[in-house]
Amino acid sequence: MAHVAPVFLEIRVTQNASATGARRYRVGFDVGGTFTDFTLLAEHSGELHYFKVPSTPHDPSEAIQTGLAHLMQAHDIAGSELVHVGHGTTVATNMVIERRGSRCALVTTRGFRDVLEIARQTRPHLYDYNVTKPAPLAPRELRFEITERVAADGTVLQALDEAEVIAVAQQLVEAKVEAVAICFMHSYRNPTHEQRTRDILAQYLPDVYLSVSSEILPEFREYERMSTTTLNAYVGPRMASYMRNLVSSVRDMGVITPPTTVHSNGGLMSVEAVLTAPVRTCVSGPAAGVIGAAELGRVAGIPNLITFDVGGTSTDVSLIADLQPLFTSSRLVADYPVKTQMVDVHVIGAGGGSIARIDDAGALKVGPQSAGAVPGPIAYNRGGTIVTITDAHVVLGRLNPVSLLEGRMAVYAEQAREAMRKQIAEPLGLSLEDAAYGILRIANSNMARAVRAVSTERGHDIRQFALCSFGGAGGLHAAELARDCGITTLLIPQEPGTMCARGILLSDISMDFVQTLMAHATDTQWSTVQQALDALAARAREWLDGEGVAASNQRLSAVIDARYQGQNFEIPIPLDGMTLMQLETFLATFRNAHVREYGYDAEGRLVEIVNCRVRAVGIVPRAPLAKVAGGTSLDSAIKERRQVYFEQTGWVDTPIYRRAALPVETPIQGPAIIEEMSSTTVVLPQQVAQADQYGNLIINLHA
Repeated sequence: MAHVAPVFLEIRVTQNASATGARRYRVGFDVGGTFTDFTLLAEHSGELHYFKVPSTPHDPSEAIQTGLAHLMQAHDIAGSELVHVGHGTTVATNMVIERRGSRCALVTTRGFRDVLEIARQTRPHLYDYNVTKPAPLAPRELRFEITERVAADGTVLQALDEAEVIAVAQQLVEAKVEAVAICFMHSYRNPTHEQRTRDILAQYLPDVYLSVSSEILPEFREYERMSTTTLNAYVGPRMASYMRNLVSSVRDMGVITPPTTVHSNGGLMSVEAVLTAPVRTCVSGPAAGVIGAAELGRVAGIPNLITFDVGGTSTDVSLIADLQPLFTSSRLVADYPVKTQMVDVHVIGAGGGSIARIDDAGALKVGPQSAGAVPGPIAYNRGGTIVTITDAHVVLGRLNPVSLLEGRMAVYAEQAREAMRKQIAEPLGLSLEDAAYGILRIANSNMARAVRAVSTERGHDIRQFALCSFGGAGGLHAAELARDCGITTLLIPQEPGTMCARGILLSDISMDFVQTLMAHATDTQWSTVQQALDALAARAREWLDGEGVAASNQRLSAVIDARYQGQNFEIPIPLDGMTLMQLETFLATFRNAHVREYGYDAEGRLVEIVNCRVRAVGIVPRAPLAKVAGGTSLDSAIKERRQVYFEQTGWVDTPIYRRAALPVETPIQGPAIIEEMSSTTVVLPQQVAQADQYGNLIINLHA
């Protein structure tokens, strides 16, 4: 395998902003599996700098320190001038995927030891007996029962047996566990037994990470609550070590501002909050990308977006309606249920490194297996031997056949062509072009299904949305994907490969608070809903105060989860801020939402209030997106011309543009290829592209 030296990649984008006041910098960085991406904003001048360093999976904070040190040295930034350090990470998710978490135990109510394993008794694939559920993160020998019981209304049915807790604590010491999840029945109603158990265990296991369900997820449904609490314990010790290394590294560099972390709902939280609930960071990086896309849509005047983030191994798709990202309170993380508020991101196994192969039936398959960064695609000459999507783009001339990353990374096109011929084209009796384009068609088909899953399958008219494409490989697929899905507008930000890091600079501090109520929406119980909202609001303001957010920058908003009595799942009904509407208005709003969600109404049946939720937001001051100068003419932006293959026309002599040199609001008639440091964008025949005044690339299909 060829030796690959560490790569440092940087590009500077100068925006039209006057230099006023003291030097102030804001940095956001996203820790990925292959690269750690940085976006540096100079508030005083409006300059943006994009930077990438190889990730260091053994200790992600090393890559962060390397990147920050380079940026501070290159731009002569003093630690006091770095006023904001935002951080996105998939470290917690990767721990679960790779099973690198802690030795974790579970303490629960007597009789409920196996809830974690029984789960919902559903099979991942009904007729495939080779597919099995993942092993519980707390193995059965490390799951312990305690005599205690609280009723669904919070009444204590059986007192906590503290002697049993002490005995279990001694067993946990002997088992040398690193973390303990504490999850008792109905503790969301009455947490006293969990709290007392935590205090006793802390005495006997002072160095063990304790995760308490009434603090992590005070919400009903015991399996999801237990799964979330256990996963939090599983990643807790390693995340704590990672965060402490990060804080220490940043402090040693003279940076006074403590780092904040993007969590799954797209907001920022402090290091202390991460240490308590690291499970909230499971979709940290992708969530930041969606938040950044919403801001781009606002300045571009495009309120409805489908975000399309294509990396090396996966594609993340989400939906933004009227500039508001969609959220979910439940999803799977590496096949484990996590029930916490998060940006609703649909993930499939399709990325630049996805492997193409012929299966036993002679059919061409693409993904979900990936060559990753190492050995990677054949064209990168890092030891890869199996054809990938990236190799298909190289064969078709869409990716630069000589080098990428502005000449810093060589491309071995002939190796990719030869492998494509032997592995795919000849066995299937296809031409080289048909084989390569067939790979792209299959990948695009998988991506199109993901786009429809978040749009048309949920009742949205996809024709009313633009596709916001980012990630290193997004621009290579976006044009054909939009055409196939009936989308007529594409929005591609500057340096889309670093979009998640850029989104971190556009995130506010936020946290979600929830309380299960289980009350009927009637005149006699409506005041109970108000009391629950008031209690959650008090907790939310206390948390914002603890995060150092001034009262003038605090914002609260509420959602009520409701369902018809007898149903299993609820519908979120947002309120206007914290104002609880009249009961009649609420019932009418719920009925309309039920019709929209399920297509029918059950008027006359009692409505049940399941949960009250409050989102606390602390507004973070941030510099507005500045306008770009752009280049002087299209001719001067042309880097070269080369033969590129398109389905409609075959091989075409195609102009290759430098994106940074594109003049503002000047139409580019497709076909065209637009290259930049972190990404390449394909413009098909019959499409027109132009750079807007904020540096975004807008691509429109001809009517």
